[in-house]
Amino acid sequence: MNAPPPRSTHLLYLHGFRSSPRSAKAQRMARWVGEHRPDLTWLAPQLPPSPREALALIREQIRDWPRSTMAVMGSSLGGFYATWVQQHTGCRAVLLNPAVDPARDLSRHIGEHSCWQDPQERFFFRPEFVDELRTIAQDLTPGAIARPAQLLAVIAKGDEVLDWREMHARYEGSRIHLLEGSDHGLSDFDDYLSELTEFLQL
Repeated sequence: MNAPPPRSTHLLYLHGFRSSPRSAKAQRMARWVGEHRPDLTWLAPQLPPSPREALALIREQIRDWPRSTMAVMGSSLGGFYATWVQQHTGCRAVLLNPAVDPARDLSRHIGEHSCWQDPQERFFFRPEFVDELRTIAQDLTPGAIARPAQLLAVIAKGDEVLDWREMHARYEGSRIHLLEGSDHGLSDFDDYLSELTEFLQL
């Protein structure tokens, strides 16, 4: 008999644009880890608005993580970053309504913004950040996703921010959980949390 795959030992959560580790999904995952896997190394960093700096922070924080037993989960823009992490490490990844072309989408949002979880926290999204997103996109595998079996994309047809058809086409060949309704924030996250944690071998 084949031995079961090793359980994941490390989990990285990457939040989306204007979000933070205090988002509902990040907090729900933190509670799940505390209840079910207190032995797991859990990391949900606050990402800087600069995509270049965000990736530099991610690289530094997972530098010594074991590639065979680490996993990543990312939402929206964090899903774009999580795709980069997965493609460069080969780890398992869950993508929650992942951004497909954030350079295009966020080029309309240059200027000052507030954090969804705390309107007092403000940051400036600069024009050069769009170029940084393009550079990251060029670094990803062109065309088809490499190692698609290692990715699970949760895609909501009811996403009011991103086009579900574009997400579905981008991750075709990967495992896809297509929701008939829901929303960009995945307010029904608890309904399929067990599927996601099982996929991540938690």
